[in-house]
Amino acid sequence: MTLPRGLVVDVERTPYYHCVSRCVRKAFLCGEGNEHRKDWLENRLRELVGVFAVEVAGYALMDNHLHVLVRLEPHRASEWTAEEVVERWVKLFPPQTKDRKPMEGLALRILMQGHVADEAWVEKVRGRLADLGWFMKCLKEPLARLANREDDCRGAFWEGRYKSIAVLDEASLLATCAYIDLNPLAAGVVKLPEEAEHTSLHARLEHVKDQGCESELQVGLESTLAGQLASSNVEETHWLCPIQDRRTLDGHRAGLLPDFPLSSYLKLLDWASRLVRRGKARLTSEVSHILHRLGTTAPLFHTLLTRLFRRPTPYGTTLSLSAT
Repeated sequence: MTLPRGLVVDVERTPYYHCVSRCVRKAFLCGEGNEHRKDWLENRLRELVGVFAVEVAGYALMDNHLHVLVRLEPHRASEWTAEEVVERWVKLFPPQTKDRKPMEGLALRILMQGHVADEAWVEKVRGRLADLGWFMKCLKEPLARLANREDDCRGAFWEGRYKSIAVLDEASLLATCAYIDLNPLAAGVVKLPEEAEHTSLHARLEHVKDQGCESELQVGLESTLAGQLASSNVEETHWLCPIQDRRTLDGHRAGLLPDFPLSSYLKLLDWASRLVRRGKARLTSEVSHILHRLGTTAPLFHTLLTRLFRRPTPYGTTLSLSAT
């Protein structure tokens, strides 16, 4: 039974939600010659992160569906001034004149000042800028319009409502990240996880290369604290949510897991990828140590990952609700 989104999304319980949306009739509307639409989606995700009080922790853009793992941060939105709220909203929905031209100059400033003075409007929009539903709407709707215009047609591009699955604990959070990054591999699109474009893994690796920090990815959990901090610095300037959580240090962004650098995630992902494709999945002592620190074991992690590839359901040790 379909549940209201308000019964599923509870930030006080967990800020993490895995969202899945399919193209209508599962058609390959983002593949078979339309792969450029994945670029549209990827660029849109980057734009929305700069507007919403939402962090993107992982994504995979497939030919007929998409996966996005988000972290809702309403506390950030509560700290914005009225001017900031209006500026962010105008970026999402640029005002137009009566002849549908972009509003600019004095007319735009007067309109924005009027919104700033309207406290009720500002609070309504503030809530929307921290809302999962509005985030997904602003991600999916523009692509649907662009695609329909490109195909010279009308009608739905996306199939029904998107699914949102709560992620309730650290082991499930890490398994969800791995599941999303390994989606192209499991679908047989690529032979190695790093070969898949339009995934958060590819975006992280490209960012590391652009920063010239490939050598820092050799740092693992068994290295010194100084090494871990050096590795985590690579993620500070990336638009994706960092893997390592460094909130205990002033001025650093919140990440997914404390004392868990990107290099360790890549090692775990490499091992998990061998569970998906044919071949031996050798559990090294370092990977075993990673799983132990997360309070799980290789068999349990394997079971969780297998469950995710079969069917998205609420993830974690606590019972939760999901919406479809």
